[in-house]
This record gives sequence, C-alpha cells and structure tokens, in this order.
Amino acid sequence: MAEGLGRERWTHTSVVMALIANVNRDPKKTRPFKPEQFNPYANTDRRHIKADKQSLALLRQALEARKDSTL
Repeated sequence: MAEGLGRERWTHTSVVMALIANVNRDPKKTRPFKPEQFNPYANTDRRHIKADKQSLALLRQALEARKDSTL
C-alpha cells in the first residue's frame, strides 16, 4: 500500500512539474514536456515494434479506410 501511495503522489507531482516546465519553456526551441519525464515510477522501457512489409500494409489499409469513411 505504501508503494501505491507513493505512485499516486508522484503521478500528481509529475503533472504539476510538467505544467510548470511547459509554462516556462520556449516553444520554438523545445518540445512540450510530458509528466512521465518527471515521474520516477514511470515505465521508461518502451518496446519497439519491428515494421515489416505485412504490418505496414495493414496500417496503410486501415488509414486509407479511415480516410475514406471521413469524406
């Protein structure tokens, strides 16, 4: 329970820290900060998906279908 409380508090704190950093940043020089960048509990292990021809073809079909349905 103590770890859950710490995670909840850091989630709140990291949102406030990101807000302060974004208010004081130069939008022409830097990208917006995300709360995960300030949260020590955030999972920074991002797994990369390998893009092969089949998965790219499926993605293309899905995007084209979405584009056609919005017209």
